[in-house]
Amino acid sequence: MQFSKFGQKFTAQTGILQLMADLGEALNSEQPMLMLGGGAPAQIPQVQQTLRQRMYDILRDESRFDRIIGAYGPPEGDLDFRKALAEMLRKQYGWALGPENVALTNGSQTAFFYLFNMFGGETADGGFRRILLPLTPEYIGYADAGIAEDLFISARPAIEYIDDVLYKYHVDFNQLRVGDDVGAICVSRPTNPTGNVLTDEEVSHLAQIAHERDIPFIIDGAYGTPFPSIIFTEAEPIWDDHIVLLLSLSKLGLPGARTGIVIANETIIKAITSMNAIASLAPGNIGAGIALDMAREGEIISLGRDVVRPFYLRKARQALAWFAESMGDTPYRIHNPEGAFFLWVWFPGLPTGSAELYKRLKARGVVIVPGHYFYPGLKDDWTHRHECIRVSYAQEDGIVEAGIRIIAEEARRAFA
Repeated sequence: MQFSKFGQKFTAQTGILQLMADLGEALNSEQPMLMLGGGAPAQIPQVQQTLRQRMYDILRDESRFDRIIGAYGPPEGDLDFRKALAEMLRKQYGWALGPENVALTNGSQTAFFYLFNMFGGETADGGFRRILLPLTPEYIGYADAGIAEDLFISARPAIEYIDDVLYKYHVDFNQLRVGDDVGAICVSRPTNPTGNVLTDEEVSHLAQIAHERDIPFIIDGAYGTPFPSIIFTEAEPIWDDHIVLLLSLSKLGLPGARTGIVIANETIIKAITSMNAIASLAPGNIGAGIALDMAREGEIISLGRDVVRPFYLRKARQALAWFAESMGDTPYRIHNPEGAFFLWVWFPGLPTGSAELYKRLKARGVVIVPGHYFYPGLKDDWTHRHECIRVSYAQEDGIVEAGIRIIAEEARRAFA
C-alpha cells in the first residue's frame, strides 16, 4: 500500500501523534499511573450539575431532542446557538457581531487545521505563506496541523524573572521579524503549555501588525476570555475584522462534545462553512444544544467567571505550594501561572534533558509532557526547550500532590 505525501504525514509518529500514542499507552498500562500529562479539564461538581440539568432539559423536550439527535445541522453550525452567542457578545463587549460572524467546528483542533491551511502554504501565484507564532513555547497541537512542510515560523521569548522561582515570557518585539511570507499570526491566550497570558499591550501590538500587513490575527482562547475564563490576571477580550477568535466548550466542561467556535469576518466564516461541508457535512449538534440556553442567559460567561476560574486558581496555588515543599535545593523555576491549568516547570541546566526525565517519571508511574514538543517553527536548538516539562494540575488533589513529590525526587536524582 502506497500513501501520498499527505497520507505519509499521518503514518509517521511525530509531534502530537507520537505524544497522543504515548499517553494512550500509559492509560492502558497495567501499572497505576498518575496522569499529569493530558489536557482534559477537571470535573467540577457545580459545572457537572449544571451540564446535567441542561441535558435533562433537552431530554424532556421531545421535539428539541429529536432535532439535536436526529437531524444534520447546517455546515456553519446550529443557527440558534450562533444567534445567541453573537447577541451575548454584542451586548457584553459591544462587538459588531451577528450569526454570520460565527461558525462551529468539530473541536478547535479542526478549526486550526482549516485556518492554518487556509492562510499558510503554497499560494495561487506560486509563493509560500507561513504562520507566525510570535512567542514559543506554544501549543503542541499546532505543530502537525499544516499540510505543507515548514509551515510555522516562531520566535524565542524575552524572559522576566519575577522572584527566585516565578518568571514570565513576553513577546520580544525587538527581535520579532514579520516577513512578507507571513500569512497569519497566531497566539494562544492563556498559552498552553505555560499558563502565560499575553498582556493587553502585547495583544494590541500584534493586532496592529496584523492590520498593517492585512493578515489575520488568530487568538486561541480555548482557556481564556470570554469563556471559560481560566485566567488569573487582567486580560481584556478583543475582536475586530482582522481577528479570528477561537473559543471552545471543552475547558468549560464539555470536551466530549467536540465543539469549537470560530468568530471572524464573514469571508472567513464562509470559508470555514465550506470546509465543514466538505470534511464532515456539518458539525455536531450536542455541544450547541447543551450550551444554547447558557448562552441566551449569559451563564456561559458567569459559570466560567464564578465557578471555573476560582476552582483552578486554588489548584494552581496549591500546586505551587507542593513544589515549594518538595523541591528542596534542586534548581527549578515555574512560569507564573496566569491561566489554563498547567505548570510549566523549568530545571535550569537539567543534565538529562526533559525527554529522559519524562521516561524516568513514566517508569515511576507519573505521566507529564516533556517540553521539547512545544516549539513548533523554532529553528535553533535552544537549550531551554530541553529543560522544561508541562504538568497538569486538573486532576484530583491527591493525584497532583503525589505526582509532584515524585517529580521532585526524579529531578533531584537527575542533578545528583
